[in-house]
Amino acid sequence: MNTRILFILIVFFQAILVSAQNFYDLTQVQTIEINFEQNNWDQLLDNAYSSSGDYILAKSVSINGIAFDSVGVKYKGNSTYNPNQTKNPFHIELDTYKDQEYDGYTDIKLSNVAKDPSFLREVLSYQIIRQYMDAPLSNYANVYVNGDLIGLYSNSESISKKFVNSRFYSKKNTFVKCNPPAGAGPNTNDFPNLAYLGDDSTSYYLAYELKSDNGWNELIHLCDTLKNHTDEVENILDVDRALWMLALNNVLVNLDSYIGGFKQNYYLYRDDNGRFIPVIWDLNESFGRFSMTGSGNLNGTVAKQQMDHLLHVSDANFPLVQNLLSTPLYKRMYLAHYKTILLENFDNDFYLNSGQTLQDLISNDVQSDNNKFFTYDNFLDNLTTDINAGGGGPGGGATVGIANLMDGRNDYLLGLADFSNTEPIITDISFSKETPIINETLGITARIINEEQAFLGYKINQDAPFRRVAMFDDGMHNDGAANDNIYGVDIVIESAFTQFYIYADNSNIGKFSPQRAEYEYHLITANSTNTEIGDLVINELLASNDVTIFDQDEEYDDWIELYNNGSLDINLNGYFLSDDVEDLMKWPFPEEASISAGSYFMVWADNDDQEGVHANFKLSSSGESLFLVNVMGMIVDEVTFANQETDISFGRFPNGTGNFQIMNPTFSAQNDGALTSIFVPFYEENDLSIFPNPILDRFEISASENLTSVSIYNGLGVKVLELFPEANSAMLNMSHLSNGIYIVKAATKSAPFKSRLISKLSTN
Repeated sequence: MNTRILFILIVFFQAILVSAQNFYDLTQVQTIEINFEQNNWDQLLDNAYSSSGDYILAKSVSINGIAFDSVGVKYKGNSTYNPNQTKNPFHIELDTYKDQEYDGYTDIKLSNVAKDPSFLREVLSYQIIRQYMDAPLSNYANVYVNGDLIGLYSNSESISKKFVNSRFYSKKNTFVKCNPPAGAGPNTNDFPNLAYLGDDSTSYYLAYELKSDNGWNELIHLCDTLKNHTDEVENILDVDRALWMLALNNVLVNLDSYIGGFKQNYYLYRDDNGRFIPVIWDLNESFGRFSMTGSGNLNGTVAKQQMDHLLHVSDANFPLVQNLLSTPLYKRMYLAHYKTILLENFDNDFYLNSGQTLQDLISNDVQSDNNKFFTYDNFLDNLTTDINAGGGGPGGGATVGIANLMDGRNDYLLGLADFSNTEPIITDISFSKETPIINETLGITARIINEEQAFLGYKINQDAPFRRVAMFDDGMHNDGAANDNIYGVDIVIESAFTQFYIYADNSNIGKFSPQRAEYEYHLITANSTNTEIGDLVINELLASNDVTIFDQDEEYDDWIELYNNGSLDINLNGYFLSDDVEDLMKWPFPEEASISAGSYFMVWADNDDQEGVHANFKLSSSGESLFLVNVMGMIVDEVTFANQETDISFGRFPNGTGNFQIMNPTFSAQNDGALTSIFVPFYEENDLSIFPNPILDRFEISASENLTSVSIYNGLGVKVLELFPEANSAMLNMSHLSNGIYIVKAATKSAPFKSRLISKLSTN
């Protein structure tokens, strides 16, 4: 029954838009120019850093030539900040004083590369990590202050409420920065290690910084669960994401992290499903630049090459490691992730090629940076070679070469039994039906060898957790004969998109398909119903809403009306609206959305984060195209419109089936095709005259001063006639035009375009 496999290895709806943002383009070095009114700006920033931590007002900040005035700027950082150095880390906040953004971003975090001769550690580490979990975008920027080049910085996306909303689809839940608020250091005794310290929230204040209005109880619950209720941990923690984080930190010898001496540098965001999701940040000491493990120091390159891949597995001071990796299933998943990272980045030299590409990109900029903490030769050498250098700032000392570390580490690790043991192999994934219908049962099978057990992980929407169910090789789950290495499971297809992966393990190690699961997955697409083209249509739209009708927040927003011409209800789960032909799946309908036969469904097109049904785009009153797209990415209806008048809609007449024309708005009601000839004042004195109206062939338009232009648009919004009278009256000939409703737009030197409606009648 499996005629073909719909087998899509993509991260669907994940980071597609954010990865396209030019501000974090990995192939371009950004230019950021900060301008202060004061010449003593450095002293002002130092004073603010040491006292209030407030932003200092910059007169302007320009990003790649685009200027923003009145911007908040401050120094940031812990060990990389020093009042006696010229090149300090910056935090720029574009919207401190005014509502403004660049490429959708308001917060700009710039690190001064004080501890990294290679200039690569942060940007390259983020590039690797983003293949397996949500992590900040990162590239480079040249920073100028009052016209002087301060130097080349790494430019990494802020982990803010904007970040979690773009990745985890909410921003109002518990949000924790897992760093001591006073900063970590040699005398630090308060660690954000998720150890349970009792139910008094004050016991956690010195180790964590709460970025949400509340949430201490949720954080305490997580710590308690890790210690006392490990069997319930998946209910409160995204375990798979945590395993990726632990594996990535360990592979990269990133010890200024949860697995290092200060057990810090990560965020936790609690999603709408009640699970904390970890996010790695601050990677300037990745690739062995930091040596403190929390149980000793790794002195020398060999010690770092051979750092234990199960570091802290028996250490109660690292409960996330100890309690997850002491669970056999989680440990085998961890090993599977770990091996994937090695094979996809280090065994094949992906990291080295990427590092060389970045090095080539920034070479001239590093050479021009007169405030860098290492020499240009150090920069050229440290991608491959250990160096022992530094200019007296925070970056001095021995720094292992990235390639020297990782080539030796890769060889050492892949030689260990945990990674050389025979692993499961998963092939031949197939479905019992090529394209299922929502609410149908679908059989999924796969051939799996070297296994002892297998599971299917699946979820029905992007922000839901994966459900894990057992697969069987017993001959009773559409899997062929028992013990033939064909595993099967039946699931009910509840959504237009079902994301899934298959996991199998033996007593030694696990294996995922796809290998980057759960971050990547296979995809099943299902039809909502057996609808015919024409059953579901765009019925009406209003692209300029001034006084027609408002939404639940009393805002007059654009709106779109759908209509069901069919005889059956239609589940809208899996349908999309878009105003961009290159992004047809721009806005998915809510999962619960449906439209009854002969009924209407309304969508506010306002690009607003509100309750209700609000699309992530607005309609353009100057004209554009609108697309209705089904689960297979096929356009099932579309409409192209030109200039639209305020409070005049564009809809089908007859309702549901006719051609589009301008009409009086009929929000969630039958289109009647009527258009009242409403006089729209040209001036407040209404001194624009059109006679006659209705017209037969010609009409005269006049005003109290010279008309600079007169344009006529038909019911489709298409301009059909235009004059430039340069007189206070003009005669327009419409004999060549068909009967109907038209819009006249007129302007004078002192007044912008204003409009009124006219109708042309037959001369017969």
